[in-house]
Amino acid sequence: MRISALIKRILRQLLRDKRTLALMFVAPLLILTLMYFLFNGNTVDPKLGVVGIEEQLVDGFKKADIQVINLEKAKHDSVIDQDLDGLLQADPDSGKMILTLRNDDTSKAKALQMKVNQVSAAQMQKKLIQQNPAAAGMAAEQIDTKYVYGNKNTVFFDVLSPILVGYFVFFFVFIISGIGLLRERTTGTLERLMSTPIRRWEIVTAYLTGYGIFAVIQTVIVVLYAINVLDIVLAGSIFHVILINLLLALVALSLGILLSSFAASEFQMIQFIPVVVIPQVFFAGIFPLEGMADWLQGIAKIMPMYYAGDALKSVMYKGMRLSDISTDLIALVIFAVIFIVLNIFALKKYRTL
Repeated sequence: MRISALIKRILRQLLRDKRTLALMFVAPLLILTLMYFLFNGNTVDPKLGVVGIEEQLVDGFKKADIQVINLEKAKHDSVIDQDLDGLLQADPDSGKMILTLRNDDTSKAKALQMKVNQVSAAQMQKKLIQQNPAAAGMAAEQIDTKYVYGNKNTVFFDVLSPILVGYFVFFFVFIISGIGLLRERTTGTLERLMSTPIRRWEIVTAYLTGYGIFAVIQTVIVVLYAINVLDIVLAGSIFHVILINLLLALVALSLGILLSSFAASEFQMIQFIPVVVIPQVFFAGIFPLEGMADWLQGIAKIMPMYYAGDALKSVMYKGMRLSDISTDLIALVIFAVIFIVLNIFALKKYRTL
């Protein structure tokens, strides 16, 4: 009897909490649908620039589902300037072919290298057989491989790790700031504070500064630990990495404080994670965006982690400077300003005097 009464009370509480019910049933469907579209995106054929390569070999590349772009001359930055995944050119001095891989996506780079080697080996074998039938089975000459980013030992985690550093900073700052301000509300501290002549922007500034000090310390610890202890790849400046993560922490801090205004308990604050935090990782650069549907690429542009992930990957893996990632930094600043302004308006409902 007591057990049944307790069960009824729990059921009534859940039925009254419409947000919990909605998230319990809708959030899994939302994440599952998002993953469905992400993993069922269109496959984008790699783009290969060629200079001085025989037409028969070029035809073989096209049959292997490689987009071939003929270039008259290869410049130093041809792979980047032409937005290529690789560049294959004949070396007139040694007579060998040189393959330069962009290698900003190791899985795509390895797949392109394998296709180029297979097609080249098949073409070379065909030539040898035509010249000397007894040459069947002889090994084809290897292609020299160079890399724009990384090297032959670069693995997928080297590309993934900069994004993970930023994501964990975003995740934990969001949770700590959101629950921290929520505790201020549930204990009545915020209501008492709002009854004083203090301005709303002053409250927002104070909370952002207070929680921001600990967010800065956490960010610096995470970055230094990842680079110095875990030996995560760092091709650029560590100060630039810290700056990007601090901007991302400010965005997470202001967003966490904003969403805490719409939560009545810590449990409801946690419910924002599958809706706000988890989707961020899908658009941070772990999954290639070019194969996604246009509407998914549009959603990616309104995700802070999209810009933070690109900036961190550019600095830590590619060794770029701040001027090269200025667009990403400006986008993070805009997100932070928007959330801070919304925080000022959100506090208005707590001022009763």
